[in-house]
Order: sequence, then structure tokens, then C-alpha cells
Amino acid sequence: MDRRIIAGMAMAMVFSVTMGCVPPPRVAGSEESAGVAERGGAVDPLFAPPSPETIPGDRRGDQIRLGYKMVVDTQEYGKRYVGNALNCTNCHLDAGLTPGAASFVGISVLYPESRAGRTVSLADRINECFERSMNGRALPPDSTKLSAIVAYIDWLSKNVPPGSAVPWRGIPRITSTHPPDSTKGKQIFVKRCVFCHGSDGQGTVAAPPVWGPGSYNIGAEMAQVGVAAAFIKGNMPRGWGWSVTDDEAFDAAAYINSQPRPDFPDTTRVWPNGGKPAEVPY
Repeated sequence: MDRRIIAGMAMAMVFSVTMGCVPPPRVAGSEESAGVAERGGAVDPLFAPPSPETIPGDRRGDQIRLGYKMVVDTQEYGKRYVGNALNCTNCHLDAGLTPGAASFVGISVLYPESRAGRTVSLADRINECFERSMNGRALPPDSTKLSAIVAYIDWLSKNVPPGSAVPWRGIPRITSTHPPDSTKGKQIFVKRCVFCHGSDGQGTVAAPPVWGPGSYNIGAEMAQVGVAAAFIKGNMPRGWGWSVTDDEAFDAAAYINSQPRPDFPDTTRVWPNGGKPAEVPY
């Protein structure tokens, strides 16, 4: 097994442990939590991602390792399908190992599921991220790289029994005491975010762009102020999550998402049966 991959995955796992393996509870009412709630009698398992040493040394193991590379270095391994400057791990922190930051652990047991009025597979969901968060295009259904990402997520989910609720899933939602204020958000961005993301929001060597052509498009979940606010609250500044108030997180998210970013051209197919959330920006 590639020692560099083992080391990278081990470091990601150690980081997720040191940042706290017990996530805040999910807030009922979100689309993802609704999908979980339909699985009556589900049991909440422990957050216990497998050790990198348990990756098999066979073809399946090669798939898992490629999937890890696709997540942490999407710009290199998935460049044909990426249209911005992001890597999957920019949102799925620590290669999907951080609870409360769109973790991949246990996600396999939740698919297929209903989203936006249609049934989607795990591969479908991955491709939605490529089309929106990565501002790119879907991987072909028979793509070895798509299969590799699925294999990696399946491996991360191996210790989570089918039917589990996966309480650390997604990003725990928060609420604000006032309508999000982008003017205040700019002040927060200047004070807390520019060191990593740059004064122009175009990113630095430390962090990715948060608006402009190199960032996620308007179809990404992060383009929703509530989702971005929750991510900021729990995970930003990097390594110092929960250091801003809920109101500050909403204001910062409102400022960031008020800035220009790529369009998402095929919005008509996203909510075929209606029910689009009010904060979706299209």
C-alpha cells in the first residue's frame, strides 16, 4: 500500500479525532434529516471510521485508494470533470472524516434516498456535487473514478450497520436572531476570513476561493446562506470552529454568497415536483 496515502489518511483521521468525534445533534426539518427520519427505528451508531491499515491489498483496495485521491486532490485526479479551483475535501473536510462537515462516514447505508422529489443513488449524489460544488460535469456511470469514490465512501461506512441514522451526517443547521446582514458580514470576513481566503475571496495557498469563477456555482448547497452559515459556524476559521456566533456566521455567509459566482445552467430539472427551499438562489 502507498505509504503516502496511509500517512495522509491517518493524519486526516487523527485531525478529526482531535477536533472532536462527538458531533452536535442534527436539526430536524432539513432535507437530509427528513430522509433519515423515514427509516423508522434506526439506531445511532458510534462514529468509528476504519483504520487505513484495513484497506485491502487487492483490486478493491486500489479502488479505495483512488477514491481517496479523487477526494483530496480532485484538481489532479478528476480534472476532466472539474470546472473550478476546488477539491472535494474543501467541503468534506479531512477527506470526509470530520463529523459535522459533510462527513462520508456511514453515508453509504443511507442510499438510495429521496432528494428533491426523486430517488438518487450514491453515485448520483456524487455527480451532483461535481456539477454544482465543483462547477463541472458528471462522471460517466461506468467511470472507474466514479466507482472509486463510491468504493472509498463504502469503505468509510463499513463499521456503520444498515439502517443506522448516521447522526453526524451533513452540517448541523443553526438559526439567526435577525435577517442575515451582508454589510456586517463583510466586516466579519475582513476580520476572520481574509487571511486564508484572501481579501478578494479568490483563495490563497491556505484555503480555496469562496466566490468568483474558481468557486462553487449557484446550484451548490453551499450557495444557500443557511448551509454556508452552518458550515462556517462549525468549521471556520479552520481548526477554530464554533468561535463565531450564529448571527456572525449568517452575516458572513450572506456576504460571501452575495458575491458573483458561476451559474448553474440546468435548474429546471432540479425540483421537478416543486418544493424548492426559499433560500435556494435560483
